[in-house]
Amino acid sequence: MRVLLDSCVWEPAAAEIRAGDHDVSSVNDWGGDPGDEVILRRSVEENRTLVTLDKDFGNLVFVLGQPHRGIVRLVGLPAREPGRMVLDVLARFQRELEENALIVVETDRVRLRMPPVDAE
Repeated sequence: MRVLLDSCVWEPAAAEIRAGDHDVSSVNDWGGDPGDEVILRRSVEENRTLVTLDKDFGNLVFVLGQPHRGIVRLVGLPAREPGRMVLDVLARFQRELEENALIVVETDRVRLRMPPVDAE
């Protein structure tokens, strides 16, 4: 799966996700954080699922209606967990992410929100 990691995602998680045979790009490689709207637009252009800690992407998608290619939001995970948790979510929810789901991953639960039926 093609993944874009927001600048707030710890770099060891990127290595772990790459080792899981995923095509991973990171905002940290861009030479600076260009802002949420640019990150979201680039994830669409490159057909990548966005992985972030930032709750603002949900607002951009569900309130403002901006397009996306699936979002995984990590909440309150211990520093060593994000890579493993993202790998698990990518495996379990690949179809939903391909259908532009927003998935919130917490230590003790995973919440799934699908876009409205009439959405892009």
